[in-house]
Amino acid sequence: MLNDKVAIITGGTRGIGLETARVFLENGAKVIIFGSRQETVDKALADLKQSGAEVEGYWPNLNDFAAVEKTIYEIAQKHERIDILVNNAGISANKKIEDTDPEEFASIIDLNVKAMFNVSKAVVPYMKKQGDGVILNTSSMVSIYGQPSGVGYPASKFAVNGLTKSLARELAPAHIRVNAVAPGITNTDMVAKLPKEMIDPLIQTIPLGRIGEPRDIANAFLFLASDLASYVTGEILSVDGAARA
Repeated sequence: MLNDKVAIITGGTRGIGLETARVFLENGAKVIIFGSRQETVDKALADLKQSGAEVEGYWPNLNDFAAVEKTIYEIAQKHERIDILVNNAGISANKKIEDTDPEEFASIIDLNVKAMFNVSKAVVPYMKKQGDGVILNTSSMVSIYGQPSGVGYPASKFAVNGLTKSLARELAPAHIRVNAVAPGITNTDMVAKLPKEMIDPLIQTIPLGRIGEPRDIANAFLFLASDLASYVTGEILSVDGAARA
């Protein structure tokens, strides 16, 4: 479904990002993963390369636009195009507001929103030059329903939805599609860090009777990245088992 497409995946070293890289590779894409540190990138590359896949990795500071722009330039020079960007890097939060330092709130917004802006801004000129492209963002079910604590995380994901819908309108004339996937509770290490008393009540709201797996979310990204979704832009695709918090 993605033969010879060049795809960049931020937060690609674990969880949903790593599984999305795997699914894209299975479908013929050339994948570049971004991670926070060289050691995590190297570990993920070793995992993905076991199948003989064509994959590479970088670890720019996503909050430093100059560093991001330089890395994107290197990728574009090497591959001559950038077809797909998956903005997946992010962090969660679960503290009550009175226990959350302003610096903690700012760090969530920086990685979940500012970094997404930075990488999107860096790839858009190349997508415009080639005449098409796809930008996909990881949102969350909490961008629709909020959550009982950890206000920075849903606040950031509401912002992701706004960025997605606005960029879709702005970039449509350039034939660049912009969509987001809003996962429900998914079996990742991020969710594993959340307290049981927060997760168990949410699981009770899932009619399908289970939490999601990373491949469930990766398959949604695959659809939106492919030509099957050629007339889909500005959408926030919920992949949550019909959960309603």
